[in-house]
Amino acid sequence: MRLLFLTALTMIAFAGNSILNRLAVGSGSIAPIDFAMLRLVAGAATLGALLSITRKLRWTGWTGKTLPVSGLLAYLIGFSVAYLQLDAGSGALILFGVVQITMFAGALLAKDPMPLRRWLGAALAFCGLFVMLWPAQGTTLALAPAFWMIFAGLGWGVYSLAGTREPDPTLATGWNFMLALIPGLTLMVWFLDLTTATAMGVSLALISGAVTSGLGYALWYRVLPALGPGRAAIAQLTVPVIAAAAGVLFLSEPVGLRFVLAAILVFAGVAFASRGNPK
Repeated sequence: MRLLFLTALTMIAFAGNSILNRLAVGSGSIAPIDFAMLRLVAGAATLGALLSITRKLRWTGWTGKTLPVSGLLAYLIGFSVAYLQLDAGSGALILFGVVQITMFAGALLAKDPMPLRRWLGAALAFCGLFVMLWPAQGTTLALAPAFWMIFAGLGWGVYSLAGTREPDPTLATGWNFMLALIPGLTLMVWFLDLTTATAMGVSLALISGAVTSGLGYALWYRVLPALGPGRAAIAQLTVPVIAAAAGVLFLSEPVGLRFVLAAILVFAGVAFASRGNPK
């Protein structure tokens, strides 16, 4: 029950990132790249301060850090660039489709148990996402932004797989963010331009970085070893549904039969796939 609660809390944090991104970038309050870079800085500052206060900030060496740091940067940059031209539904389908493939492949390579019900549950849940997110007729898919979203999905899949073997989730997440600042600061020199950003846009980016990204990703690294790659991949399929439900509650977005049907399919698929061994 505790694992279920922590996993649900993590998925809510991920959905919160989507809501904050839509509120800030969708309203024109801040540019996507500026949002991503401020998100990275706020996450690194928050986790660095937390580790310093708890006296856990210690250098553990470069071993095992290259993949998660690279994955985190790939996700943040690819996600922001893709959504400059990609609609929300198509982007989410590509992102979570690639994450599923990446993490399932990682699970098979690590010989993580992948029973038939997990495959069937994942397929049912992904069908639910298709029902909810499939773009309207006549919508064309631009290849360049689709590539960037594939890049983001691969990055997030790699970042999540790296977390399945981390003994100290807060320390690992903190160093991932702080080390990502090294190439991130270089990107900021070239791309960061806050002249058109509003106070609301900057504030939402900082909240996203400090709370739903920094602390949310630390919590994600905490539950990943218990979930394993397969169940962790499937659990993330609930994020678009939670984000859509939050949009209904906080952004007054419409809700219809299509959304209800999709939500039932997604949560039923995730529940079926995540059932433990009867033994």
